[in-house]
Amino acid sequence: MPSTSTDARTPPVAVWQLLEKLRGKDLVDWRVAPLDDRPSIAERNLDIGFPFGWYAIEQVDFVKQGEVKPLRYFDMDLAIWRGEDGKVRLMDAWCRHMGAHMGHGGKVHGNLLECPFHAWRYDGEEGVVVEIPYSKSIPPQVKRKCTRTWPVTEANGWIWTWYHPDASVAPMWDVHVHEEYGDPDWTPYDMHEWIIYGSIQNMAENGVDVAHFQYIHGTAGLPDAELRWGEWGRGADVKARMGTPKGMVDGLISYDTMGPGQSWVRFRGIAETLLVASLVPISEDVLRVRYGFTQPKSQAEGPGAGVAKALIRDVCKQLDQDKVIWDRMKFETQAIICEGDGPIARFRDWYSRYYARPEGDPGLRAVG
Repeated sequence: MPSTSTDARTPPVAVWQLLEKLRGKDLVDWRVAPLDDRPSIAERNLDIGFPFGWYAIEQVDFVKQGEVKPLRYFDMDLAIWRGEDGKVRLMDAWCRHMGAHMGHGGKVHGNLLECPFHAWRYDGEEGVVVEIPYSKSIPPQVKRKCTRTWPVTEANGWIWTWYHPDASVAPMWDVHVHEEYGDPDWTPYDMHEWIIYGSIQNMAENGVDVAHFQYIHGTAGLPDAELRWGEWGRGADVKARMGTPKGMVDGLISYDTMGPGQSWVRFRGIAETLLVASLVPISEDVLRVRYGFTQPKSQAEGPGAGVAKALIRDVCKQLDQDKVIWDRMKFETQAIICEGDGPIARFRDWYSRYYARPEGDPGLRAVG
């Protein structure tokens, strides 16, 4: 039976009914509101662990020189600080002395992190205690590495950390750097944030699930993408004819990832835009998502500003629509795939490289 869809102005798909009354602050609040009655992690098959890679955990201005703050990601409590040398350091939060959380009330002492309870001072790179102000000696158990330290770098306006379930595994690739960030001819990030009550796995699969674009986002047809598969990165180029007030325009959307935690999208045609995304698991069923959009100032502040802003609104609207599904979605470990679904089975096989699994573990599969 032929589709009755003609374009994006056809009657709204089901999830839109949940969003149609949300505007302004109500919509912003909904994006990060608690969802307390969701099914358990086990019921939803979300207990598959976290994929390893670089993650943009906070923007660079989150922690200032001489400042300590608490964080919680990957089901772990962390303490982040910026030393007198200007360098950011990240460490597990619990003091090995008596268990104080060093992210709450801790101090920066030079480049060291000082526990708020008894002032034990930690080297954030070696993970050892180097000073105890009231003691003549340091216990040998903490003179050697006694707590987890996290590799950290800063790029694209973000603080990045490397996550791997085995803390001894060093980063396997570098963070991709975008030249647009910091360019005086490009705008600062226009930031938007969501809390997704689901897994980064389900969100990642969305990029190759072509069928949902028609039924969730109301597109007239299914996108035709040229896929790129690399060792640690993946991408796609989508060519599309886009309607504008000045008529139809040939547009190009290029989507790229480097590991599970770094993705970016370039839009060309209607309004040149770079979207830099931060995707970080807080726990197995809570994912923090932030989108930072930057555009040429000549476009964003010029005659085409309305179109440029409309593109950002439309991208955010699509994530709102997906969130309605993701918040209560389970992970089908043996998903049954049909013709027209897109390369979901291939994607699962490829994406499984980011999970540190025992030898012989079949990983994540789809059946079709």
